[in-house]
Amino acid sequence: MELRVLIHAPRGRDAAVVQGVLEPEHATIICEESAQLLARLQGASAAAILTEEALADQSFVQSLTHWLASQPPWSDYPFIVLATKQAGRRSDQAIDSLHSLGNVILLERPLNAETLASAAGAAVRARKRQYATRQHLEEISHTRTEVERLNSELEARIGERTRELASANDRLMKEIAERERAQAALTQGQKMEAIGRLTGGIAHDFNNLLHVVNMNLELITLYAKEEKVKPVVDRARSAARRGAKLTGQLLSFARSQSLLPKLTRVNALLVGMKDLLEISAGSAVQVELELCEEQASVLVDPSQLEMAVLNLAVNSRDAMPEGGTLRISTSTRHRADDDDQLKGGDYVVVSVTDTGRGIPPQLLSKVFDPFFTTKPLGSGTGLGLSQVYGFARQSGGLAFVRSQPGVGTTVEMYFPAAPADAQPRPDQTLPLTLPQGVESRNILVVEDDADVRRVIVECLGLIGYAVTEARNGAEGLAAIANRKPDLLVVDYAMPDMTGAEVISKARELFGDLPVILATGYADMAVVERLAGKPAILRKPFDINALGAAVASALESGTQTSPALSSA
Repeated sequence: MELRVLIHAPRGRDAAVVQGVLEPEHATIICEESAQLLARLQGASAAAILTEEALADQSFVQSLTHWLASQPPWSDYPFIVLATKQAGRRSDQAIDSLHSLGNVILLERPLNAETLASAAGAAVRARKRQYATRQHLEEISHTRTEVERLNSELEARIGERTRELASANDRLMKEIAERERAQAALTQGQKMEAIGRLTGGIAHDFNNLLHVVNMNLELITLYAKEEKVKPVVDRARSAARRGAKLTGQLLSFARSQSLLPKLTRVNALLVGMKDLLEISAGSAVQVELELCEEQASVLVDPSQLEMAVLNLAVNSRDAMPEGGTLRISTSTRHRADDDDQLKGGDYVVVSVTDTGRGIPPQLLSKVFDPFFTTKPLGSGTGLGLSQVYGFARQSGGLAFVRSQPGVGTTVEMYFPAAPADAQPRPDQTLPLTLPQGVESRNILVVEDDADVRRVIVECLGLIGYAVTEARNGAEGLAAIANRKPDLLVVDYAMPDMTGAEVISKARELFGDLPVILATGYADMAVVERLAGKPAILRKPFDINALGAAVASALESGTQTSPALSSA
């Protein structure tokens, strides 16, 4: 038991007397030998009562000292020493022996029973408090162990949650970046759409003005016989042609150019252009073609594709004033359905790469804007790249630009690949002779612009045709219902209805009515949906082109006449 009192009194009946005083209040064990006491101390007990003469054995004292030193921190084992009354001072050795016991109650003999019992009770109570301290420390120790376990679990959960949050944050940041990229692409697309609509409207009106100027210059040439008039007219016509080229580039950016798409072998077209590219790039620039092994067939307007490649070649030349390499390459690529800029499918890619100065990153989003240029004032119109962008978009693809300052620039044009079984249509040449009896042929001209309408009517009248005119689609349809014309010449962009709608409604009245769509601003997809494939006469055109188109349409007598272009 933990509360037993050990008694070690090696002489006489002292041990029995002490036991008699303490029992039955305290449980006691008498240890006859010092070794017995040392053995009992290894177990549980409340206190030990020794006689002073037992401490005369120094080896016993050293053993006690060693045992006391090994006590746990909570233990301060109490000793009661029954000392012999001394006439004088104790020896140093006796004092050291007493001090080595630590927690000692010294009682001098002879003593009465109550004093011994009281001292024993005090020692037992002190030991009880030590046992209580031990239990408390054990409880604390257990609770620390529990806290450490909980802390470990908490740290593990915090670590796991931190990793989950980090992963979620990474996903969120990736989604934010992807959303910002998509938003930037959408904003850029909306900006280009808005600029395109504005540009297309301006270019359409400007194109009509050029058309009037151009055809009236031709009329001046016919009416004026003086030789001095001819060079003046030629200079004006040259300026009008330059204006028409700029207008065509604006319409191309606006995706409103009247394209004449046909099956085009891109590699063959580029090979055929190499001499022209070398001349355009200049002697300081080395032109290289890296063409894919496939045929690289697309359905595009080949003349617009040539213009786009030439525009890029000229831009590259200007970016390499000290010379460099211009590399034009083709490849076939597949775009996934989840692409946010291009529909999924197979594409032919035409890449134009230079080793020039490159474009600063902050300007990359502006390079396709109309009139934007990094060239010095007066050195460029800023329409070359906008034509490339608009042509690629109108052809069902897209244009991309990559650049690194000091390294160079790459512009890629994506075009939907043509079906594998697509075959080119045979070229059809237009007859240059007028049909017989032109004066008996009646032509209806539907055009909302009064100046344009007047000059077309006058030119057709000079050729010899009988001409009726209408200011808009509604008037034109009323005229057709009243009398079927031999040919309908109609503008595309009109306020009440488009030329395609006029053609569609006219054919509901007369299915075999020959038509010419005269325009420089038309959505060809809408035209084909509403009006099939009418003959197209691109504005601005001259009298010869107008006459040839009319003659061809009258002689073919069908709505599937070949597409026409200006001379």
